[in-house]
Amino acid sequence: MNSFILLLIVIGLTLTFEFSNGWHDAANSIATVVSTRVLTPFRAVLWAAFFNFIAAFWFGTAVAKTITKGLVRIEMIDEKVILAGLLGAIAWNLITLILGLPTSSSHALIAGYGGAAIAHAGFKAILFGGWIKPVLFIFLAPVIGLFVGMTVTILTSWIVHRQRPLKVDRWFRRLQLLSAAGYSLGHGTNDAQKGMGIITAALVAGGLIKTFDVPYWVIICCHLAMAGGTMAGGWRIIKTMGQRITKLTPFGGFAAETAGALTLIGTAHFGIPVSTTHTITGAIVGVGASRRLSAVRWGVTRRIVLAWVLTIPGAALFGAALFRILEIWMR
Repeated sequence: MNSFILLLIVIGLTLTFEFSNGWHDAANSIATVVSTRVLTPFRAVLWAAFFNFIAAFWFGTAVAKTITKGLVRIEMIDEKVILAGLLGAIAWNLITLILGLPTSSSHALIAGYGGAAIAHAGFKAILFGGWIKPVLFIFLAPVIGLFVGMTVTILTSWIVHRQRPLKVDRWFRRLQLLSAAGYSLGHGTNDAQKGMGIITAALVAGGLIKTFDVPYWVIICCHLAMAGGTMAGGWRIIKTMGQRITKLTPFGGFAAETAGALTLIGTAHFGIPVSTTHTITGAIVGVGASRRLSAVRWGVTRRIVLAWVLTIPGAALFGAALFRILEIWMR
């Protein structure tokens, strides 16, 4: 197959992945604001999609550069590796979406990419040092989200403890619009950059660009694709995220979204590709646990954590297997 056509397929599939990412992760942006009934599902999706998109104009591309040059040796791969990695990630996302599991699209992408690279060139194609932060943050992101969620809950509780409950509820219904917007900005800047990194890697591998700087058209296209996916929504996962882990009020929703936004924007600044799913789940658990540990439905949480742990090996195997299939098909 012509190298240029293969590159176009990679770009198209990456944008499809970003669409599926927004679709899969729509729950992360809107679960709390829907479960507290501050916005209807349709309005919440519009709100989240808008802020997913405008994140393109607010933040840099540190996460994209980590994906492009920090995980795999670019000189040892080609467009087939990137294509197989994308297909592996999309397959993993579709399976977990059908099962209603809020797994990480981000980790599915980097795992599929890594698995395909290993199938092509062996473990020497992997930059092991670059994988330390993404793998560590599988566990650190939800823990950080949990502690920030607890801290925000305790601080805001102390600030409003003398106010009447109805007045507090009214305040936080309005504030939750801001916290939901902040979370969607963090989600947009972190997750859209993963697709940017993959497209940039394909452009470098194909010899069309010489540096790892992300082209502006790639930034806009990735944010548009993810915002479109968020519009499509992931309604089954909304139920898991917003209602089954712990019951939220507008006050709790504000705390969870604020904690998620702070964590995501902070990690994006340092170029760490974290999971928005892990982060917001940890924040929701932190809000519930700040009241009492029994407020969290730990059985559901354990099931979600199991899905997280399986994502890296599962998506990597999909990526490796699909590379072998593509290699045979494209001979």
